[in-house]
Amino acid sequence: MAEHDLTQRMIPSLDRQLVFPLLEFLSSRDVYQADAILQAKVELLSGTGMVDYTGELYKQLHNTDQLPAEFDEKRAALIKQLTESEHKTKHIREVIENPEVADALRQDKLQNMKLLQDSYQCTPEMVLELYNFGQLQYSSGNYGGSADILLHFSILSTDPELTLSALWGKLASEILLGNWEVGLGDLLKLRETIDKTHFKTPAEQLQQRVWLLHWSLFVFFNHPKGRDGIVETFMLPHYVSTIQNACPWILRYLVAAVITNRRKRNMMQDLVKTIQQVSYMYQDPVTEFVEALYVDFDFDRAAAKLEECESVLENDFFLTHAVDDFVENARFFLAEVYCRIHKRIDMKALTTRLNMKPEDGEKWIVKLIRESRMDAKVDFKEGTVIMNSSYNPVYQQVIERTRNLVFRTQVMNSSIDKNSNPNKKDDAKQKGKQPRAAKRQETAVAAQ
Repeated sequence: MAEHDLTQRMIPSLDRQLVFPLLEFLSSRDVYQADAILQAKVELLSGTGMVDYTGELYKQLHNTDQLPAEFDEKRAALIKQLTESEHKTKHIREVIENPEVADALRQDKLQNMKLLQDSYQCTPEMVLELYNFGQLQYSSGNYGGSADILLHFSILSTDPELTLSALWGKLASEILLGNWEVGLGDLLKLRETIDKTHFKTPAEQLQQRVWLLHWSLFVFFNHPKGRDGIVETFMLPHYVSTIQNACPWILRYLVAAVITNRRKRNMMQDLVKTIQQVSYMYQDPVTEFVEALYVDFDFDRAAAKLEECESVLENDFFLTHAVDDFVENARFFLAEVYCRIHKRIDMKALTTRLNMKPEDGEKWIVKLIRESRMDAKVDFKEGTVIMNSSYNPVYQQVIERTRNLVFRTQVMNSSIDKNSNPNKKDDAKQKGKQPRAAKRQETAVAAQ
């Protein structure tokens, strides 16, 4: 199934150490040859500070007990860098880890730096060295240490570019530690920073969003509420545009999130439009299933693609644990659409399309009709389902079509008000105080 493996497409948008879990996963599958995966691991980690682990992989790859001299040289140089950086940051780390200092820090970074300089003799050079030390810790595989240090740096730094870089490093560290709750918070903060930052060119912001789409998959497919988050983030207009222009393969994960989360089924119509727009650039069994079902209404093709989806998802690092959930919900969508466009349904034929046993299929179809509240009658003797015709009134159709439009307009208006009138709340408070003050004056005059 190397044909549908997305690892090679995703590697350019991931950090080296985030790619490693993907290679570990592929090594447990028969997608690529074992030697090719091992070679990729060695090349990948050669650019990091994980010298000892890289050396072990090198021995396995070349079937030897001896390592080239460059490994010892690289280890010695790394230890020297870590020792020097640790010494340079010792004072500022002791200062910012002091609870009293932490309580004294404010939102104003310039004021914080002045406080550290005047009261604790911490210089901007020391703050910059925190960034270097955090990078070294991350490169060496000490993700807990790098997360803490890069957090401190992002709080103190006045350099926007380095602060953004530190946020990326902090997110990567939390992902590799498996701290999904903290990682989700870092992800949302990073998304907000990217949206608010004025980059030199639109291409830079596009690249940042491409990275965010890829890195977020680790968080969204491991966090308990991640399937809500991925739909809410990926369906934002500028992220839909990013997917269409730079990384259409991300649609596989968006489709999987919508299908496995029936609460987001109202997003299917917009998702289908996006799939159609990029179908000339990218297709796989997951997107083709949706296209066959909602565009062509080709149920035989949709059923065939659903069978292909099982093997594709089983060999996908992010979706391998969602295979059963995806298949169950995809059957629900297929059966629902099939029932809504047919008046008389042969349960045996539908069960065959769903790739289920006849007795299980009948029970499943009855359950579907109950859950979806279809106006239908089941004839067990004939083995058929008779659908009663029902049409939404025109006004109801208008409401359904404009519901999302109203919500988006409200969000847009609130964003415009927030950006154009940052002091609106303060003005409102002052205006609220004036009538009360006037009323007290009138009361005092009346009493006199």
